Amino acid sequence: ALSRDNKIKVLCDNWECEWYDYKDHVIFDGGEVLKDDGDPYVVYTPYMKKWRKTFKADSSLTTFTSEEKLDQLLKFEADALTLKDMGFELSSIEVPEYDVSQELIKNYADTRNFPAKEGTSRLGPHLRFGTVSVRELVKKALDAEDQTFLNELIWREFFMQILWHYPRTVSEAFKKKYDRIEWRNNEEEFEKWKNGQTGYLLVDAGMRQLNATGYMHNRVRMLVASFLCKHLLIDWRWGEAYFAEKLLDYEMSSNVGNWQWAAGSGVDAAPYFRIFNPMTQVEKFDKNRNYIRQWIPELEDGSYVPKIVDHKMARERCLEAYKDALN
Repeated sequence: ALSRDNKIKVLCDNWECEWYDYKDHVIFDGGEVLKDDGDPYVVYTPYMKKWRKTFKADSSLTTFTSEEKLDQLLKFEADALTLKDMGFELSSIEVPEYDVSQELIKNYADTRNFPAKEGTSRLGPHLRFGTVSVRELVKKALDAEDQTFLNELIWREFFMQILWHYPRTVSEAFKKKYDRIEWRNNEEEFEKWKNGQTGYLLVDAGMRQLNATGYMHNRVRMLVASFLCKHLLIDWRWGEAYFAEKLLDYEMSSNVGNWQWAAGSGVDAAPYFRIFNPMTQVEKFDKNRNYIRQWIPELEDGSYVPKIVDHKMARERCLEAYKDALN
């Protein structure tokens, strides 16, 4: 994106056109929330605290709306530029409406971890493509007594500034020693993971939801990512690329940041010995199997696939592989 913008700027300079760029996608961009010594934050909590402090001292929620300019845009010929012109095709998947009601924000901390509930905002694609204002969302979040929803918006900007300061993390582990891990990268097992055929209920339900809708519940994303990296010892970059291909809300900084978190190789990451147990995750977050039954109908007739790997064995294998690489 930076390369693209720079090319346009050079083109404008050559044509003696004025060039303007504007901060719009975030409250604070890469260089605005820094440590006192000017270094970037690589741990979320102190970044979040500095973000809030900076926000209070800044008029960041000022919005500029020109009805005259909007009218000009609306008069622009709708068919002047098509999806095909831009190299895209219209998908059959519909993007769901987002929900930022005060009720959802108020109950967000209690409902967001349960995939069978409508407890998440579905804001991802709208934030990604700018069809909702991040400033309007922050305004709503500030009015809530519970600040969990606001903190999630800050997480988004945390990962964005990590990508800004550390662009190498797109293809390299933030903690470089994690690139020494000897991944198994079994292609047959990767295909089973992609298609929701691992034999682990919540993992498979999540992958099937992703393939069918372009969306996966946030809690389930953590589990399927951990399962790929740690149970199957498949490189996080394989999973990150697959998510990039499928997610309607794909955004590079969050996708890379969260995959590296799951692998243990990123900033503020889960320690390598933290390995989600796929069975206990079901009991915690989909105890009545409502989400699972929605995406794995064959569970009822007994034709569901057996487990691809034994959990205990996979856990021990993962710990050994990580220790060998990190010691």
